[in-house]
Amino acid sequence: MLTLLCFGYGYVAKALATRLLSANAQWRIIGTRRPGADSGASGEPQGVRLVPFDATTPLHDDVLRRATHIVSSIPPDDDGDVVLRLHGADMARRAHTVSWLGYLSATSVYGDAKGKTVTEETPTAPVSETGRRRAAAETEWLGLAEQTEAPVGVFRLGGIYGPGRNALARLIAGKTAFRITKPGHVLNRIHVDDIVETLLAAMAKPRSGDVYNVVDNAPASAADVIAYAAELLGRPAPPAVPFEKAELSPAGRRFFEENKHVDNGRIKQALGVVLAYPTYREGLNALYKAGAAEKEY
Repeated sequence: MLTLLCFGYGYVAKALATRLLSANAQWRIIGTRRPGADSGASGEPQGVRLVPFDATTPLHDDVLRRATHIVSSIPPDDDGDVVLRLHGADMARRAHTVSWLGYLSATSVYGDAKGKTVTEETPTAPVSETGRRRAAAETEWLGLAEQTEAPVGVFRLGGIYGPGRNALARLIAGKTAFRITKPGHVLNRIHVDDIVETLLAAMAKPRSGDVYNVVDNAPASAADVIAYAAELLGRPAPPAVPFEKAELSPAGRRFFEENKHVDNGRIKQALGVVLAYPTYREGLNALYKAGAAEKEY
């Protein structure tokens, strides 16, 4: 029996779990949730067990003992990576029984490249607090690989989208009233299915200490993505508002402060990944067709 332990049973972890369970009956999934949160057990497929975990609630030893594969998507806090803080030593002791460990990071670790291309070899230079925390957590996870020779991979994800989490859904829900335009500003995205495909490829070829950019082929502006989603829905695009005049939250403003093209060659060359959705257009087209068939749109 193979067991995937998901520290943080969120959007990506659920998609990965669903894929594993549908493809192989030998898998079981353990996902963590915040203590006191609704377990959601009734809404999860058979084979998924949810357990409480946070900075003050470590896992029981039997949970870690069962894990053959581990993935973490829990953001680091002020004191660093909570998973390694509580269970780094435990995982190091069990490195010989764990076939693969993955840490889901973000391309925010690169900071602002002023529109230039960055690769996994580009030094990290985060400008946001979340980016700095992510970069520090990456160092911790890669340190685990060096100490134990455990097969740890770090995955720097672009802007995640997929079912229920995309520009189409935002427009339908009325959450996108305008398009912010900033000349030259682009962002790499990645469909959740392509993230899952990359993680599965990495699990099949565990390599210690590797870092991967998990992004699409062509970065695009937020305004172009919204306009294309509106076109698919047969709606006029929301009015354009220049970045300088837009009323944004601090988080929204930070989004536009980082501009870079992220290279994804390594996942293709080292892992053999073929993206199902190489750009946002293919991704939104597929989501629109699926939604139309299910009458979601």
